[in-house]
Amino acid sequence: LVFTEEDKYGLYSNLLFKYFLAEGIVCGHDLFVASAKEHPDNILKELPAPLLDDTHGKELGDEAAAVKSEDFQDSMKIAWRYQNLPKMEASPTTHTKFGHYYDVSKKMSPELCQSVKWHSFYLHEELSSEPKMKAWNMNSGYARLLQSIQRIISQEGFDGCDPQKKPRNVLRIGIQSLGSILWGDDVCCSDPPEDPHSLTKFLYALRGLLRKSLSACIITVPAHLIQNKAIMERVTNLSDMVVGLESFIGSERETNPLYKDYHGLVHVHQIPRLNSLICDVSDTKDLAFRLKRKLFTIERLHLPPDLSDTVSRASKQDLAGSAKLLSSGCGAMAMGKRHLDF
Repeated sequence: LVFTEEDKYGLYSNLLFKYFLAEGIVCGHDLFVASAKEHPDNILKELPAPLLDDTHGKELGDEAAAVKSEDFQDSMKIAWRYQNLPKMEASPTTHTKFGHYYDVSKKMSPELCQSVKWHSFYLHEELSSEPKMKAWNMNSGYARLLQSIQRIISQEGFDGCDPQKKPRNVLRIGIQSLGSILWGDDVCCSDPPEDPHSLTKFLYALRGLLRKSLSACIITVPAHLIQNKAIMERVTNLSDMVVGLESFIGSERETNPLYKDYHGLVHVHQIPRLNSLICDVSDTKDLAFRLKRKLFTIERLHLPPDLSDTVSRASKQDLAGSAKLLSSGCGAMAMGKRHLDF
C-alpha cells in the first residue's frame, strides 16, 4: 500500500499516479482505477506513452551531454581544491535501468491501453445507480469502493487464499484523492471531523485485502488539507510506504536561486520493511523532482557550491541557512555512491 501525499495543486502527484498505472499496462497487469473527481476512463486516456529502449538511450544521452557541459562551466567557477572530490550522482538509479520510462509529452496509444483488462469505479455513477448504504460503520463511498475491490479480487482470481486454475497475474489498484470532500468525508474540511474513523477503517480493511491477494495499491490523499495530526499518524501507520510531494508553485522557493533546477521536493516518510513489526524510516532527506520536457525525474537535491556575484552577502547567508534546514544529509550523501532502494 503506497500512500502519496498530494502537492498543493495536485499536479505532480497526479502525474506520479499515472506513472503507476502506465507501468501496469506495460507489464500486462490488470488495473482497477477509482476516483470521485475525474472519470477513470479520462484518466486512462491521459497516461504517458512508454519510451522505447533506443529512444530512452537518446533521451539520457542528450541529458548527459547537457549535464557534462554544465559541469565544465561549473568547474571554471569552483575552487581547485573541490575538483578532486568524488562526483555526486544525481539520479538514485544511474547505472541500472529499473522499470520503464515514459514520455509525458505524448499519450499512450489506445491499442496499448486496451491490451490489458481494467476496471473502473466512479463514485458519482455508483451513488446514482444504487440506494444509499452504510456498511462496516464507514461512509457510503468508502463502503461501495471496498465492496467493489473485494468483488474484483474474488471474481478475477487474485485471491491468494484460493487455488487458482487461471494464470497468475497482478492487480494494480489506483485510488485518486481519497479523503477529499468529494468522497463524502469531512476530514479535510473540519477539525475535529464528525466522522474521523471512516478513512482509517477503510485503509485497515483495504490492507487486509491486499495482504491476502496478488495486488498492489497506490492512494493519493490531499494531506495538506487534513489539519488533524492524529488522523495523519493513523493513516501513515496503516500504509506500507508513505511519500510526500512538496511543489514550489506559489511558494518563495519558486524564485529562490538555490532551487532553480527543481520543481519540488520529495519527502520519503516511510519505507516498507518485510518481516518486521515496525516500518523503516528513510535516512535520505535530500530528494527533489523536476519535470523536464519529456521526463519526470526524481533526483538527489544538489545545491550549488556558490551563487552568482549579483547576490548580496546577506541573501547568501539566508539562502544557505534555509538550505541547511531543508537538507541535513545532502553533504553526507554527496560523498558516496549508494543507490536508493525503493
